[in-house]
Amino acid sequence: MCAHRARTYSGRVSLLYDLDDWVLWAIWLLAIPVGGYAFVHALMQRADAFTAVDKLTKPAWLGITGASLLVLIVFQGGPRSSGTLFWLAALVAVLVYIVDVKPAVVRVQGGGQRW
Repeated sequence: MCAHRARTYSGRVSLLYDLDDWVLWAIWLLAIPVGGYAFVHALMQRADAFTAVDKLTKPAWLGITGASLLVLIVFQGGPRSSGTLFWLAALVAVLVYIVDVKPAVVRVQGGGQRW
């Protein structure tokens, strides 16, 4: 296939590629505020709470979530973007903090469900 004919797909395949573009772009766009939330949450927690629940230290999580937020901002989303692998890895790091570290840190500080 010639280099100048990069996109010569049938209508259906082109639609699927466009859908893939939009889905990954939407995930990337939603990942930026999630990364910001994780960084701010880590910033507001006590340092001893992280070690009390056998997680990495507060500076380590600030570095991980801060670097992830920077990567999410710098690399634009999309399947054919050169930085897709980087921002997906950053999103995984942020989600690990939110799903694993955040509940443990909140629980050890006396927070939790207030129903």
